[in-house]
Amino acid sequence: MGVVIHSYLFIVGLVLGSFFNVVGLRIPVKRSIITPRSSCPSCERVLTPIELIPVFSYVLQKGRCKGCSTKFSPLYAGVELTTACLFTIAPLLVGWSKELLISYGLISLLIIVFVSDFTYMLIPDKVLLFFGAYFLISRVIVPMNPWFSPLVGAALGFCLLLLIAVVSKGGMGGGDIKLFAVLGLVFGYQDLLIVFFFSTLFGTIIGIGAMVSGKVKRKQPIPFGPSIALGALLTYFYSDNIIDWYISFL
Repeated sequence: MGVVIHSYLFIVGLVLGSFFNVVGLRIPVKRSIITPRSSCPSCERVLTPIELIPVFSYVLQKGRCKGCSTKFSPLYAGVELTTACLFTIAPLLVGWSKELLISYGLISLLIIVFVSDFTYMLIPDKVLLFFGAYFLISRVIVPMNPWFSPLVGAALGFCLLLLIAVVSKGGMGGGDIKLFAVLGLVFGYQDLLIVFFFSTLFGTIIGIGAMVSGKVKRKQPIPFGPSIALGALLTYFYSDNIIDWYISFL
């Protein structure tokens, strides 16, 4: 039975991952997520149902359009597979409880943010407002201790990133600031600081790597959303282990 359930979650994750790609690519440019149907970005040929099977179609077609042979971005299949894996392992890490409402909401938000910020360096307000409302309601169903921790976390996340933006004179985007406010509802004020630490760490590593490889120039902005996504996922699933390790290390 466990294999069946996790196989089902994997398939659901693949399908939702494909949908999150659409949301992350269309919402920032104010396009409908329903119409028009998905098409090749090069020849604009409408894709057939067999070409829209998550991951499978990408592998079967060797990552190319059947019409013009243009290469599709591996981002699509990567996002689908990552979403599927995260949806599958979430119950193994947090248990079969109401906390899964938070887990799946967080995964969904971060996947969309990754796609949007990586592609456009933009995190849409519509996405943040939707998930902000979702987490407000979810935290009533799945409360934290103390109960006000999510509210303080939201205020802390907003103010902390706003302060950095002011001090750095625009070094932090408005979307990042609002995203941290939403994440505060998920993590509360304590774990949010861990999210900030890992997000900054990953952002620094990615930034240095991009400059060394020559992909970006010095002082050229890079999207911070993917680093926040990595930091948030690591903190959400492994914060207790990280804290225990740190205490034992001291």
